[in-house]
Amino acid sequence: MSTQVTISDDYTGDLSGHDDDTVLAQRRILDNAAVVKLSVGPMDNNAYLVTDAATGAQLLIDAANDADSILTLLGTVDGHLVGIVTTHGHFDHWQALEAVSSATGVPTAAGEADAPDLPIASDRLLRDGDTVTVGDLTLDVIHLVGHTKGSVALALTERSGRVHLFTGDSLFPGGVGKTWQPGDFEILLGQVTEKLFDRYGDDTVVYPGHGKDTTLGAERPALDSWRERGW
Repeated sequence: MSTQVTISDDYTGDLSGHDDDTVLAQRRILDNAAVVKLSVGPMDNNAYLVTDAATGAQLLIDAANDADSILTLLGTVDGHLVGIVTTHGHFDHWQALEAVSSATGVPTAAGEADAPDLPIASDRLLRDGDTVTVGDLTLDVIHLVGHTKGSVALALTERSGRVHLFTGDSLFPGGVGKTWQPGDFEILLGQVTEKLFDRYGDDTVVYPGHGKDTTLGAERPALDSWRERGW
């Protein structure tokens, strides 16, 4: 029996509680787009489908796992996929990339330094300051070094001015992403501080690669404590 994808329009950002037969998804309606958040795979990775309200063009962010569920979602949500962006090269974020790319035929993109780690060649290599166009939407590319060398975040701005950040594993509720080499934590925290917290307002929504959403305002008071604890 194929996996069922259930979409709720009561958006909380919390996708815990799904079972083997049902994959939970939630849809958030913005003034220029819709964001559907899907939890997939044994590591509860988040995959995000962004749909431009004006044209129906769609961007998939992280074909992380469970290609069947992602393809079911694509067949359920009105619109047409125009691209796939992978936030970074860790295996749990691209397990379904080859299958979804093959099934849809859309171009793929990833950060320049992480692209060689993916199972298929990226059609586009993303660099800091680039933009990704999805119909009438423009998402800004932010290169964040530390969790990996080529991690990217994407910033989508509503007409109202509110920003929505898709941060992969670089920023979560409660801290930055995991680092391994000496000095990488300081690099990542510095980049997240400069490129995200110093650039965007407190109402900016953060959509991480795993778990619940947060806002920059909720996390900003803890920046000094993150620096002091060293992770």
